[in-house]
Amino acid sequence: MLLSRFISTFVLTAALFSASSAAAEIWQLEARAVPFDDTSAAVPMGYVPLDQASQRWRLCILYPHLKDAYWLSVNYGMVTEAQRLGVAFDVYEAGGYPNLARQIDQLEGCASEEFDAVILGAVSYEGLTPAVERIALLKPVIAAVNDIDDRGITAKASVPWAEMGAAAGRLIADRHPKGSPPVTVAWFPGPKGAGWVTFVEAGFDSAIAESATNIVAVRYGDTGLEQQVLLVEEVLDEFPQIDYLVGSGPMAEAAVSILRSRGLSNKVSVVSTYFSHAVYRGLLRRRILAAPTDAPVLQGRLSVEMAVRALEGRLELPHVGPPVQLVMPDTITGALIDDSLAPASFVPVFSLEATARP
Repeated sequence: MLLSRFISTFVLTAALFSASSAAAEIWQLEARAVPFDDTSAAVPMGYVPLDQASQRWRLCILYPHLKDAYWLSVNYGMVTEAQRLGVAFDVYEAGGYPNLARQIDQLEGCASEEFDAVILGAVSYEGLTPAVERIALLKPVIAAVNDIDDRGITAKASVPWAEMGAAAGRLIADRHPKGSPPVTVAWFPGPKGAGWVTFVEAGFDSAIAESATNIVAVRYGDTGLEQQVLLVEEVLDEFPQIDYLVGSGPMAEAAVSILRSRGLSNKVSVVSTYFSHAVYRGLLRRRILAAPTDAPVLQGRLSVEMAVRALEGRLELPHVGPPVQLVMPDTITGALIDDSLAPASFVPVFSLEATARP
């Protein structure tokens, strides 16, 4: 209750601030009523980001990988916000979710005096905790996008990944309620052991529990396109009469091409558990039925903004993120694209120097 009142006060203060500054930008976000508890109530708010950083801080940023366009969009958001605030960063990517040891080494490197704060897109929910707790004694650690044990974490810029899975599951459950003819689903959650996968699965399973949906195949795997192609082909060979392929963005991308080549595009429906450039194209062509978006560009921006707040003692809300929205071919908007996808011409930026503010 106290935090909810504080959030209301924060929103009012932000609104007053924005009224006094015509140039102020407002992000439509949700704070968690209980910080770091994704099951707690979401409190919608208009969030006014900082105008600029007080110093040219340098951030150490860790990603699981840059194999698909999702993390490219997060990177774009971080670049945009770092340039706007006038701070610097260096990015290190682990090369994939199986590479926990590599990311631990990279996190230990963030302890260097060269860096003022850490933004961590984790490959594991608990595997990084000891290293996080050590680094947190030296500087703020902001969790970005992927969920992680909150021990040592200063703040989180994220959404409840259970809601991402639930949004995909509810779509299918609404189409096939209990008592209707049963349908079969092949489920591709993502890398086994990754923090976000556990929550996506829980949300999806809960959403379809009272429907006429039967999961007949489950395939875990890293979210590289090549790996997902192999998994989709394996399932279709074993279950040629499957009704739905549901899973990660790269799975959905792979599925569109494979279904077309097998003449199954009009027989098998594809649902993605998150939004990416390839998923967007599939939606426009009506080859993908739907996908929830967690606004990865905006999450990237928010994580940088929160890191600066933490460094400057201005962090009021420790757990904030965009609302999850289900995207279908007829619900795509320009604002949604801006918050979710990097421009087609964008290439990843691994190091950015702070620029002087006018």
